[in-house]
Amino acid sequence: MVVRDGGTVRGKLILMAVSTTFVALLAASVAMLLFDLRAFQRYWTDDLMTQADIMARVTAPALTFNDEETARQNLAVLRVRPQILAAAIYTSDGTRFATYAVSPNQTIPARPAPSGYRIEGGEVAVFRNIVENGEMVGTVYLRSRYGVVDRLFSYGTILGAVMLGALVIAGLVASRLQAAITRPLAAVTNVARQVMQRRDFTLRVPGNDSGEIGVLVAAFNDMLAEIGRRSHALQEANATLEHEMQVRERAEEALRLADRRKDEFLATLAHELRNPLAPIRTGLDILRLRSGDAQATQRATDIMERQLRQMVRLVDDLLDVSRINTGKFTIKSGRVELKAVVNDALEVVRPYIELHGHELTIDLPDRPVFLNGDATRLAQILSNLLNNAAKYTNRGGRVGLSASVDDRTLTVTVSDTGIGIAPDMLDSVFEMFVQVDSTLERSNAGLGVGLSLARKLVELHGGTIEARSAGIGHGSQFVVRLPIVVEPELPAKPTPMSFISSETYRILLADDNVDFVNSIGALLTAMGHSVVITHNGVDALAAAKRFCPDYAFLDIGLPQMSGYDLARGIRDLSCCTMTVMVAVTGWGQEKDRQLAFEAGFDHHMVKPVRFEQIEEILGNRSIIKKLRT
Repeated sequence: MVVRDGGTVRGKLILMAVSTTFVALLAASVAMLLFDLRAFQRYWTDDLMTQADIMARVTAPALTFNDEETARQNLAVLRVRPQILAAAIYTSDGTRFATYAVSPNQTIPARPAPSGYRIEGGEVAVFRNIVENGEMVGTVYLRSRYGVVDRLFSYGTILGAVMLGALVIAGLVASRLQAAITRPLAAVTNVARQVMQRRDFTLRVPGNDSGEIGVLVAAFNDMLAEIGRRSHALQEANATLEHEMQVRERAEEALRLADRRKDEFLATLAHELRNPLAPIRTGLDILRLRSGDAQATQRATDIMERQLRQMVRLVDDLLDVSRINTGKFTIKSGRVELKAVVNDALEVVRPYIELHGHELTIDLPDRPVFLNGDATRLAQILSNLLNNAAKYTNRGGRVGLSASVDDRTLTVTVSDTGIGIAPDMLDSVFEMFVQVDSTLERSNAGLGVGLSLARKLVELHGGTIEARSAGIGHGSQFVVRLPIVVEPELPAKPTPMSFISSETYRILLADDNVDFVNSIGALLTAMGHSVVITHNGVDALAAAKRFCPDYAFLDIGLPQMSGYDLARGIRDLSCCTMTVMVAVTGWGQEKDRQLAFEAGFDHHMVKPVRFEQIEEILGNRSIIKKLRT
């Protein structure tokens, strides 16, 4: 720091405080002085004008009676006001009537000026008309000293003394307060010097001051911390550079491993595509051996169609593996039942399991369990896991599939007594192209995408999957957890008496899919029911007024009027208060079900609808209806 006080921060702060105080006081003093001078002038002229007015009143009778002696006596009273230097009384024609002067050398104007006042040098002169009974009888003249210089000197002396005292006080206060600023700055300077000398970035400026100084200290400490971190990072980077060759070797090894996995994937691709062909081949055998059995033919055709669709989807997945890794994979959600999903999966893997002579055990909940998802993709998850279990289990082993429901979560476990999984492989088995054991025969080597695809599909359904194993030779388990669709308990709806006395009903069908609704209508008519078919909402509402149906199966996406509005309209009809309304729609999410029930529907069916579902609703004598929330 500089020795001269004016060059230090302390001296500059004191100088700034004193200078600021001086400027403020000077401005205030000038303003007060100007105000006082104006007030002084107003006071002095008002006083002199008042004195002239008094003198005019007392001398008016003397002027009226031409009494010069009395007028001079009245003027002589002014000697009690030594500041009045001269005075005079003028007649109405401007002639001096009487005069008064403190000293003989005082000059008095020969004639009066207009009424008013004027300031000349250090004197004030006042002329005042003398009015008696509304008539001007003369003029009063007064001249007085105007002590503005004396007033200015005395007032300036007082202001100067006050300003000097204020500056002294400001200097003392500033010298005390400057320590709050200079002390932290000195500490920052000292720490900065030590850091430069010792290269120790752990040093910090002590104190917890507030305000800008505190922000400066905190910023300086943060800067030291950041420099320390960067210095440490630089040291770590130097250490990392020393191992650059090892990192490159590991990267090359990882590339070779990925290339080997890809080669194994391509080598086993043809084998994995054979899995869906097994049930197709079985269906062809059924068609050949039992061509005259219509039921067996239809069942075989259905199986082959499902497996063909499964095979097409599998090929699509294999040709678009990158889509799985980038998260662009999509599913078609709908309300599906667990047992149906399991049956579809077993149709794919049962021939493969039987081919290996495995024992297959299935343990599912007794009550129906519904999921919100893609039935084909859910079946693909289970078929991939079951196929994986059968593939890595020696002939004659056991493969199990069990499911349980806990609260709103379905837990599906696929277990086997196969080769097991090493602990360090439990997390990596779900990666693309990873195979548990590459020493197996090529026919059982695995594709390396099944588990990765299964994990992605489970995650898209809002679930999780994990692998468990006690180690090599102790089998493995794959646990899938998925959210379920909770079916609310439905209160009983009063059953019309006509339902009890007869098994044929009046049924209203409303759907813009002509082929679908006509085929359903034909089946219902064949069963003896009275059926009315419409293709838009307006016609359906008119038919309901005339027909008073016992059941109404309504599409949601109807022309001219939505199914929700149609349901509300039917519910408002007096003849349809007991009508059981069923929503038949392609929208199967939980929010769609809730919208249907709020509109007045009693049931919600997702297309494609099987005729057995309609028969189940018609055959239920204790009709149940969902309460409106």
